[in-house]
Amino acid sequence: MDPVQRQAALEKAAAVRRERGAVLADLKGGRIGLKEVLDRQDDVIGKTHVKRLLAALPGIGKTRAMQLLDEIGVSERRRVQGLGHRQREKLLTLFPHQR
Repeated sequence: MDPVQRQAALEKAAAVRRERGAVLADLKGGRIGLKEVLDRQDDVIGKTHVKRLLAALPGIGKTRAMQLLDEIGVSERRRVQGLGHRQREKLLTLFPHQR
């Protein structure tokens, strides 16, 4: 990579991190629901770890997020884009108020 390409890649990565942080903050604040986040078809949320997404839910911390992952049978390294239909439905069933 030349310096111009490297700078462009760094700027793109920073923009994605900012957007991901904003979405997770909105989820934590209750401004958007889990269903809305799971329905997004972009890389911003698709490449987010499910553990981080669960920890962003109101009232859920890192420990409870890990327990939930075990309950629904999802690896802690799984990303949102890698969730199957049934796993998504289990998440939405666990958090019906987040629809």
